[in-house]
Amino acid sequence: MDPRGVRILIVDDEFSVRDSLYNWFKTEGYQADTAENGMEALKKLQENSYDIALIDIKMPGMDGIELQKHIKKIDSSIIVIIITAYGTVDTAVEAMKDGAYDYLSKPIDPDKLTVLVRNAVNQKRLLAENIQLKQKVDELSLQDEIIGESPQIRKILEMVDDVAKTDATVLIRGESGTGKELIAQAIHVKSHRRYFPIISINCGGMPEGLLESELFGHEKGAFTGAQYKRKGKLEMANGGTVFFDEIGNISIKMQMDLLRVIETKQFTPLGSNKVVHVDFRVIAATNTDLEKEVAEKRFREDFYYRLNVFSIYVPPLRERAQDIPLLANYFLRRYARSMNKHVDEISPEAMKVLTQYDWPGNIRELRNTIERALVVVGKKNRIELEDINLPHFSKTALMGGESLEDLEKAHIQRILDQTNWNISKSAEILKIDRVTLYNKIKKYNLQK
Repeated sequence: MDPRGVRILIVDDEFSVRDSLYNWFKTEGYQADTAENGMEALKKLQENSYDIALIDIKMPGMDGIELQKHIKKIDSSIIVIIITAYGTVDTAVEAMKDGAYDYLSKPIDPDKLTVLVRNAVNQKRLLAENIQLKQKVDELSLQDEIIGESPQIRKILEMVDDVAKTDATVLIRGESGTGKELIAQAIHVKSHRRYFPIISINCGGMPEGLLESELFGHEKGAFTGAQYKRKGKLEMANGGTVFFDEIGNISIKMQMDLLRVIETKQFTPLGSNKVVHVDFRVIAATNTDLEKEVAEKRFREDFYYRLNVFSIYVPPLRERAQDIPLLANYFLRRYARSMNKHVDEISPEAMKVLTQYDWPGNIRELRNTIERALVVVGKKNRIELEDINLPHFSKTALMGGESLEDLEKAHIQRILDQTNWNISKSAEILKIDRVTLYNKIKKYNLQK
């Protein structure tokens, strides 16, 4: 922090002290003001902002201890340095217990004052940077949000708020692609651990030996191929959160090892005899029936109960269809921005298809579908039905109705899709001429 940007208030009832300190600070490049008593200081504090306040303890009327309390109420970020005379050091120490940064004894040593003020300025700068960093972390944490207004999602958000205030272990259940990791991240960023990392571990994506090394780390030479020392993810998560994705896929041995770590908060890296102490929160997710796995002896009962302290069920997308338009538009905005495309709308026909589709891949499949649609949309400013590509998807099934016109529209669409929009072949199958088919296509606004 440049001294020219630092404002200092000097409060002392002795003119000689005020004057000498004022001139010293001006020479050093600081901005300085003076006050001869507590009331004058409070007036200046109401009119101006200060970074540091040098306060004499012994003053007539309001003393330095009382003034310090008022200053902290006005602006808690102001660094207070106490000026003491002989015999008042004990009082200065008491002031430090109430939040003062440090104290100086009269007569003031210029060298000591230089070091003290420089350190105070650095602390002020670090505090400001820390606040900015925390604000940045909070902003980044909120970039991926949980989208939805359905009763199920509102209930989940309430549960997230409740459990985030604690350190309880959380088990998140749901089908693949429902957003279980997003729920875990939401719990983490709302918790007191949010300024430490959340480490995600895919338990189903690697063999047991590799998973063990990933979790606990290893020393050089611990096993064949271990050419370097490596810190494990459990140690990397110290202070934060560990998210075990697909926890139901790990072996019985690994379940036992993890249970021990969760219970004792310590472990030994592979090839080492040094115990590592850790402090992290555990959030696990699974798409398997753990109760069935326990009953069939494929999952340890004690480990299951240790994980299932607080359970959150994330429903599949087909059970909360009212959230599909919100999610679809969210992904539209997100990917249109990243692709620099001016697409800001999904046509009613396309949205109807998205809303009525079963989404076996859940949110992940919807996200990929919208991303692909933006790739193929061309120069249009909205996603049309023709841009939506879904496996095992029948447009006719989703466009059908009960009226004769609805049935005719659906039947013609099905034949056109079946022939890849070969007009002559479609007209032959429908037993109508090409002109009539073109009129039907126009009438029903059918699209490829």
